[in-house]
Amino acid sequence: MKFTAIAAISSIALSSATSAIAGPEAEVLHWWTSGGEAKSVAVLQKEFADNGGTWTDMPVAGGGGDAAMAALRARVLSGNAPTAVQLKGPAIQEWYEEGVLADISSVAEAQGWSAVLPASIAGHMKCEGSWCAAPVNVHRVDWIWANASVLEANGIDMPSTWDEFNAAAEKLQAAGIIPLAHGGQAWQDATVFEAVALGILGANGFHKAFVELDEETLTSDAMVAVFDQMRKMRGYVDPNFSGRDWNLATAMVMNGEAAFQIMGDWAKGEFMAAGKVTGEDFLCLSTPGEGFLYNVDSFAMFAVDGEDKTQGQNLLAELIVGQNFQKVFNLNKGSIPARTDVALDEFDTCAHISAADMSASSLSGSLLPSYAHGMALRGAQSGAITDVVTAHFNSDMSSAEAVAQLAKAVANSY
Repeated sequence: MKFTAIAAISSIALSSATSAIAGPEAEVLHWWTSGGEAKSVAVLQKEFADNGGTWTDMPVAGGGGDAAMAALRARVLSGNAPTAVQLKGPAIQEWYEEGVLADISSVAEAQGWSAVLPASIAGHMKCEGSWCAAPVNVHRVDWIWANASVLEANGIDMPSTWDEFNAAAEKLQAAGIIPLAHGGQAWQDATVFEAVALGILGANGFHKAFVELDEETLTSDAMVAVFDQMRKMRGYVDPNFSGRDWNLATAMVMNGEAAFQIMGDWAKGEFMAAGKVTGEDFLCLSTPGEGFLYNVDSFAMFAVDGEDKTQGQNLLAELIVGQNFQKVFNLNKGSIPARTDVALDEFDTCAHISAADMSASSLSGSLLPSYAHGMALRGAQSGAITDVVTAHFNSDMSSAEAVAQLAKAVANSY
């Protein structure tokens, strides 16, 4: 499969292999299309152009990257892969196994990536020991975002337990305010679910359930309690949530229509793109419980012919992990740098909390890959879990039935 796929791609480009080299070129497929995201990817576009590169943008909106992956598969199957693709987690290794990724070890070694990237993050970027992707950032998934004025007006503090969250939500509902801004898309349901699961199962239980896929944990009373809390969360969203994009849910918090959103710190990028100030206009706190769920954006380079495209890949990889891009990009995106040697002086308090918690969680063993955002599991297994989560969230299915379906779905996903 590996050599067949490469040959398919190579045959498309043979006719242009001997053409004059015009400089580094890159066609970049990504799903950064909302305000904060678009502003962030524009930083990389500018750096690439400033270094003599020609960037062809291929943004694919929707589905938390699902639509982009469908577009990518169509391109690869047609023998016309993009130069660079936003990929993450096990998806990187899955594409490597199909033989369509380029080796960027020469750039990684020349730039000393091993010395500046956390080992856990670097592990996601390697394929059988070779570097095959470049990390952009570290997103924390388990955040609660809140409208500061709404909470103050209703005498509510940021909740540190799920019981406190429930009490706050009921108080807000009584005041005619939507407690939880949410978009009814499967990946958003999964985002809330895994944050709830981390708080109720604990870091060890989360790892057993969503990394090891341990049947005993998946069918435990604690997992029933997770779905019990999800049932309560369903009652805190507005009737029009179905199909809403995540950034529109963030806007509901911004304008005071809703009080809370549970979403990764890319939501902070939306607040900041709208000129909102941390601690004044909006508040941040990790969801109840110990641990840190990470989601690392990265770019994998696909095997393509042509020296101009190879130069483009190498330049992209160098810029992506460079200190300047890591700082400027993450200031816009809401995340923190993947590099550990980037000064955080210009970052806000939420980023400082994130960096400190990541360091502490790494030491305590509670730094965990997000299942909902493609870091912990391959597509079949994560999809099986999310199908059950969404089915429960959008029906009157009991928690016990959801747990039974969860175990069955995971078992049938292999």
